[in-house]
Order: sequence, then structure tokens, then C-alpha cells
Amino acid sequence: MADLTKVKAIAFDLDGTLIDSVPDLAAATQATLAELGLARCSEAQVRNWVGNGARMLMKRALQNANRLANASTESTLTKSTLTESVSANEVTEAELDEAMPVFMVHYQQHLQKHSLLYDGVVETLTALKASGYPLAIVTNKPYHFTLPLLKAFEIETLFGLVLGGDSLAKMKPDPMPLNHILNEWQLEPEQLLMVGDSKNDIFAAKAAGVSSIGLTYGYNYGEDIGLSGPTAVCEQFNQILALLSSVKTKG
Repeated sequence: MADLTKVKAIAFDLDGTLIDSVPDLAAATQATLAELGLARCSEAQVRNWVGNGARMLMKRALQNANRLANASTESTLTKSTLTESVSANEVTEAELDEAMPVFMVHYQQHLQKHSLLYDGVVETLTALKASGYPLAIVTNKPYHFTLPLLKAFEIETLFGLVLGGDSLAKMKPDPMPLNHILNEWQLEPEQLLMVGDSKNDIFAAKAAGVSSIGLTYGYNYGEDIGLSGPTAVCEQFNQILALLSSVKTKG
């Protein structure tokens, strides 16, 4: 794994790292389920479902709705029909294709209504850029939602490159977005740092051979981010600046 003393550029995840966007995502998901006539979900559930892109979020929401719909009948099922009920919880691609446009409309309507920047984000990003680090966004959120969010919080000018979940053929945990940055900015793997709150960020970093900082406060499916093996762990966003300053001094 690369050494933080060699870092020259930094890539950041968005949801759960810079912005707490779950309240808006939950509102959009709930509105989508209601329009489709399905059982609604809680904000706490959505908090555990985000991280793999909008389509996976909706798939998990639909699976949950199916489970709730089938739960009342499972007690009367025979052994032979129980398997059929379990498989009925699954969501087909056709069902997802029908649900996604509905979700996109509702998320556009709820975008940045309740989302908030985490403490210390603006100050830390500004200081990092002033220190000479080129900054990038690597998120699994669709690009056409990503840029409006960055603009709403007036931080879009801090980033030299913004990659959404649909900007390339693959998204995190695939290393393609990070490899794209390495190529665009002509960097060696040890010169790039990935900062995120999810194991998808850490796995992508490992696959690309770059360093990573795992944040403990975001969305990671209820798992300890340290279990994914990041290069370092931070409990608060502003600790990133102190950590990089410390290793730069030692280096």
C-alpha cells in the first residue's frame, strides 16, 4: 500500500463523506414507493442502503417492500411454496427499469432540501487546495445530481475533476474511476489518496493501489470502516488536514 508522505492529489467520495444526503434520498425513496403503491421505508433503512448508486438503492427499497408484502402470508405457506415466496422478494430488471425514472423525478424535487455539509468540510477542503493538492470527486451518485449538490453548497470550484457513478463504464468499488484520475493527472498510484466513508471507497483504493482514509461517521452498512483496512481512519473530516500535515513534516 502506498505511503501518505507521497500523496500529491486527493479524491473524495460525496455522500456520507462531504454531505449527509440521506434525508433527501430517503424522502425521494419514500415518495417513489408511495407512487408505486408499495410499502414505505424509514430514513434509517435508507442510511444502510446507500453507497452503491441510485439503482442499487432502489433495488434494496423494492426488495424490502416485497418482503413486507410477503411477510403476512409466509406463516401459512407450505415448505414447497416457501421457496417461491422467498424468490418473490427479488426484484427484476424490468421492475427496476420502471421504478428508476420515478425515483429520479422525486430525487430531483428533493435534491438539497435537507442535505447538510459535515462539520469542517469547507475549511478543510479550502486548506488542502491552498496547500497545493488537486482535489477530485469520485461518487457513485449520478453525475447530473452530483454537480448541482456541489454548486448548492458552493464548493464546486474546489474540485478539478468530478466523476459521478455514470461518468465511466464502472463505478466504485471498481478501480476504474481512480485509475481514470491517475491517467488524467499523470500520477503514480502512491501519489493519489482516496477519502471516503464506505468499504466501496476502500476497496476501490486497494484495487487501484492508492492510499485511503476511512471516515467513521458516514454510511457503511453498519460496519466498522476500519475492518476494510484503509491506510488511516479519521473520526472527523478536519483530522485529514492534520494527518497529512503530520506525515508531510515527517516525510
